[in-house]
Amino acid sequence: QVQLVEFGGGLVQTGGSLRLSCASSGRAFYTMGWFRQVPGKEREFVASITRSGSNTYADSVKGRFTISSDNAKNTAYLQMNSLKPEDTAVYYCAASFETSGRREVDYDYWGQGTQVTVSS
Repeated sequence: QVQLVEFGGGLVQTGGSLRLSCASSGRAFYTMGWFRQVPGKEREFVASITRSGSNTYADSVKGRFTISSDNAKNTAYLQMNSLKPEDTAVYYCAASFETSGRREVDYDYWGQGTQVTVSS
């Protein structure tokens, strides 16, 4: 059984940085992705990375966020710099074992979510 465990959320001031981690147990992933959701809105794609290192970003985070992975540990990371209040959300990691993409349906397993709050 696959489990995704996230770490690293918290409270930070505008302009600050946070690093999220997502460890996948049980199976090597093909793509790891990060999504985020605020109350009353749909979950939105943030970034993804394939096992070969190909990454994709949402326009809203391009240049500020960096996704990376450690394949030996089946772990993905999201380094978030220059954080803005509009980045406040619950961040979810997701794993796909066959495909890559920006849609929720492209992913098979999800983490429990971690809160990121950026104060102004």
